[in-house]
Amino acid sequence: EVQLVESGGGLVQPGGSVRLSCAASGFSFSWYAMSWVRQAPGKGLEWVSTISSGGGSKTYVDSVKGRFTISRDNAKNTLYLQMNSLKPEDTAVYYCTKGDSSATITMPQGQGTQVTVSS
Repeated sequence: EVQLVESGGGLVQPGGSVRLSCAASGFSFSWYAMSWVRQAPGKGLEWVSTISSGGGSKTYVDSVKGRFTISRDNAKNTLYLQMNSLKPEDTAVYYCTKGDSSATITMPQGQGTQVTVSS
């Protein structure tokens, strides 16, 4: 059974930073691309970033380029999202998904982690 458990969110001031983690189990993590998606209050799911299985290829939605960095540790079956220079519009529940969600978003299976950017 695929399990994805997100953590690391919280309340952060504009301009601040936070690092999200996603612990994966139940599948061969190192074989798959992984993605982060988010859902802001009252809005639909939005793709944020994807990393290839080996970590050598990373893509981002334009609104987070230069501020967010996706990474992974295949030895630990863990996906990360380093979020810097946060803006109020980054407020959302963040989910990790198995595979490449850049074209078609895979429905999240975890509970997500809330990131709130506010002063």
